[in-house]
Amino acid sequence: MVTSRDVAELAGVSQATVSRVMSSSTKLAPATKARVQAAMETLGYVPHAGAQAMKTRRTNTIGVVVADLANPFYAEVLDELTGELDLAGFRVVIWNAGGGSHDDALKAIGEHAVDGVIFTTATEDSLELQAAVEKNSPIVLINRVVEGLDCDQVTSTNMAGGSAVADYLLANGKKRVAFIGGTENASTSRDRGRGFLGRMAEQGHAVPEHLRFRGGFSHDTSAQIMTDLLGRADRPQAVFCANDHMAFGALDALRARRVPAQECWIIGYDDVEMAAWDSFSLTTVRQPSREMARAGARLLLERLHSPELSPRRVSFDCDLIVRGSTELA
Repeated sequence: MVTSRDVAELAGVSQATVSRVMSSSTKLAPATKARVQAAMETLGYVPHAGAQAMKTRRTNTIGVVVADLANPFYAEVLDELTGELDLAGFRVVIWNAGGGSHDDALKAIGEHAVDGVIFTTATEDSLELQAAVEKNSPIVLINRVVEGLDCDQVTSTNMAGGSAVADYLLANGKKRVAFIGGTENASTSRDRGRGFLGRMAEQGHAVPEHLRFRGGFSHDTSAQIMTDLLGRADRPQAVFCANDHMAFGALDALRARRVPAQECWIIGYDDVEMAAWDSFSLTTVRQPSREMARAGARLLLERLHSPELSPRRVSFDCDLIVRGSTELA
């Protein structure tokens, strides 16, 4: 088995120099670094990850917590995150939210099993997350915001996006509308709902309580809610869903009942790639998920390099994308 001693002998340097190359030390002459790297490549030397972690306190591994991989939004974010982190030389460990995965991720960072954690889903009632941040653990939130949490956070203008949906519906004469939100402790659902419901009320067309629902960001739950709405004599003229995943469920319910798009408009939020497919043609609010993912990855990498940085928040603008699910009669 090839060892660091073999690399040192071939490169004509000490084992300590080889170790400094593997830990990305900046206190090395470029020529020396290149000679060591060439020797490692020639010999096919692969550093032992566990040993490296013990020496450097770095694992070159980042944890990512996602909410639901059945939701294409998280698949797109994860695809961009892993690509960005791979370019920086980091492996990625993924936790699918649920069953204590938040706690598992926070335990991993506390035990130095990962160098940092990116949460694409976080709720305001997570005391464990608050405790980890207070210990200066490298943590970044993407998509969700937790007020009062002193860590790097990446989000979009959710309230403005919700308001834009209300303006569009009212401009097209849709005054009897329903809202299907996610979960109350998720900032995305809360802020999109506040923007939408607030603007509807401002314009004199408040959405009544019996037309406000919690779909839990679930396709099936949203489809059932939509089915129930379609059975009412006063069914809404339009339904705004707090994400595309729920909007797809609402569209499926429309099709099952053979209700034309002109009779009940459906609007989602996120603009996942599937939303543009002809089979959905979903009107939705586009948030730049891939740009948000790249920004989150870069914030974490900067945090690992400079732990003393003050917490930062990055916000991206959103745009309403009009498609066939709001087809005019």
